[in-house]
Amino acid sequence: MFDKLITESMGKSPWLFHINAGSCNGCDIELVAVLTPRYDAERLGYKLAGSPRQADIVVVTGPITKQSLPRVLRAISQVPEPRCIVTMGSCPQSGNVFRGSYSVCGPLSKYVHVDVDVAGCTPKPEAVIEGLATATRILMEKRQNKKGGQK
Repeated sequence: MFDKLITESMGKSPWLFHINAGSCNGCDIELVAVLTPRYDAERLGYKLAGSPRQADIVVVTGPITKQSLPRVLRAISQVPEPRCIVTMGSCPQSGNVFRGSYSVCGPLSKYVHVDVDVAGCTPKPEAVIEGLATATRILMEKRQNKKGGQK
């Protein structure tokens, strides 16, 4: 009885953990803009988590640098399953203008499964909200599949 209530309520308020993997801060500013009153993604239930252990969705910005890679992978591993990983901007998807640099070892998809890519440099707030909504749907499907596998 309570399992159904908990599962449904968790789907309505996913917590985000943001990881900056060496970005120029353009995507970081857009993520914050999405959470502020103008776009107000918090009304849809999205909240920033202070710790990866409290998060449901991981949002990664910036090219994956050699120095940030172990920290990014460690933070992602601390997010409880099922989790959803979102890359925001062109940098974590391809390296963008930093591709080929001696310090960039991305894209992130070489190291972990990425569920949602929000494209753009920097992505528009509407695209970020759409990406988070897609991530929430994927997260709910993962929870349903996990619950179905336990029975």
